[in-house]
Amino acid sequence: MDKPVIVGVDGSDPSLRALDWATDEAALHGLPLWVVHSQAWGWYEGYSPSFTTDRSALRTYGENLVGSAVERVGRRAAAVKAYGELVVEDPAAVLTRMSREAFAVVVGGLGAGGIAGLPLGSVSLAVAARAQSPVIVVRGNERHLRRGYGRIAVGIDTPEQAGPVVEFALGEAEAWSAELVAVHAWRCPAREVADHPDHRGDVERHRGLAADALTEALRPATRVSGKVDVRPQVIEGHARKALLDTALTADLLVVGVRRRKSHLGMQLGPVNHAVLHQAACPVAVVPHA
Repeated sequence: MDKPVIVGVDGSDPSLRALDWATDEAALHGLPLWVVHSQAWGWYEGYSPSFTTDRSALRTYGENLVGSAVERVGRRAAAVKAYGELVVEDPAAVLTRMSREAFAVVVGGLGAGGIAGLPLGSVSLAVAARAQSPVIVVRGNERHLRRGYGRIAVGIDTPEQAGPVVEFALGEAEAWSAELVAVHAWRCPAREVADHPDHRGDVERHRGLAADALTEALRPATRVSGKVDVRPQVIEGHARKALLDTALTADLLVVGVRRRKSHLGMQLGPVNHAVLHQAACPVAVVPHA
C-alpha cells in the first residue's frame, strides 16, 4: 500500500492552509491523505474552545472538525482518498509516531491561538525535530502556497548526507513539473581576514571545493535527466542567508535534518531553526543519517 500523506489539523487558519497544501501534494503523487486531529492539541498550544470543557462536547467538536476537514479535501480534490482520525494523545507524539509509515507529515506554521508575530507553533517544531519521514511546514503567502514560482529549492550541506534530501527534492520537482535549484553555501577564512597572505588563492580553492561537493551531491539527478531542470548554485556566505534568500522565489525549500541530542531530547541545528521560523515559503525537513 502506498504510504499516505499525513496532515495535522487543529481548526486554525494555518492548519487549514496546511490541509489544502497536503491535499494538493497527495493528488500530485496519487497518495491517500490521512487527516489527524488530537483532542489534546488545544492544551498543548495553550488554547482550548471557549464554550465548554465538557469531555463529550469536546469529542463532538473534534469529530466535527475532522469531518469538515475530510469534506474540504473532497471538494478540493475528489480523486484523493481521505481518511480522518480523532485521537486523545499529545499531538506531536501522535504525528511523530505516524511518521514511521508516512510519505510525509504536513503541519501548519502556527498552532491554534497562535500570535501573528510567532513564527512557528510548538507542535510543528517538535514534529520537525523528531519525525522519521519528511515533515513539511506550510508557510508563506498566496503565491508560494499555490506553487506560483515553478521552482523548488534544496539546500545541500555535504555530499555524504545529501542523498535522501536530494532524492526527495527531485521527486517533488518531477511531480510538480518545477525547476530544482540546488544551493550550497561556502565560506573562506581568508576572505574574513583582510591581511591574509594568500587571499586570492585560498578563495579560489574554497570555491572549487564547494562546486565539487555540489556536483557530487547532485549525482542522483541523473535519473531524472531531461525531466527536471536542475540549476546548481554555489553561494559564498552563511547557509542561513543563502537559503532564506532562495526561498523568497521558491514554492518549497527542502533541507536535511541534522538532529542533535541534548538533555532536552532531539534538537534541530541552527540553520534548520532559522528556515523553519523565517522562510518565505513552505519548508520540507528531510531526515538523514
